[in-house]
Amino acid sequence: MTQLDEQTRIELEAAAFRRLLDHLSTRTDAQNIDMMNLAGFCRNCLSRWYQEAANAKGIEMTKDEGREAIYGMPYDEWKEKYQSEASAESLAAFEVNKPQD
Repeated sequence: MTQLDEQTRIELEAAAFRRLLDHLSTRTDAQNIDMMNLAGFCRNCLSRWYQEAANAKGIEMTKDEGREAIYGMPYDEWKEKYQSEASAESLAAFEVNKPQD
């Protein structure tokens, strides 16, 4: 692998993250529960990680602000527009696979 300087690595990671957010904004059919069941993380996880990173840098960010940064709109608005009722199968799978925090 090509050796990257720290700044270039950060820029590439940021670009990949922005692309992930853009992709998720167009794939509103990908429900959070399904993402959790398949990948072990979802948009809410990303928003929490984003908020935690901001807080670690001394930037005050609420849970709602973190979610809006990831969802591109207030969370309640996203849920109203795009979230569907989880199937019994998805809920059962989540109970088996959910993180043990």
